[in-house]
Amino acid sequence: MSRLRKLSHSIWHCQYHIVWVPKYRHRIVAGPVGNEVSTCIRAFSDQNHVEVVEMSVQPYHVHVIAIIPPKLSVSDF
Repeated sequence: MSRLRKLSHSIWHCQYHIVWVPKYRHRIVAGPVGNEVSTCIRAFSDQNHVEVVEMSVQPYHVHVIAIIPPKLSVSDF
């Protein structure tokens, strides 16, 4: 698969590293909560046509590397 993606009038490659951290870095993202967070992120990504390249769920934060199309802002994702 090519690094570049195509729309009708543009060629793009927008890959973002997003880190989500709970307030005060409490260690709540572990076990069943971590599984649910991972499932929700993947479901939401499929709805918005976002490709999750890599995801790492740690006890106190979540790293997501995602390819987000230019018509969708990072803050909306």
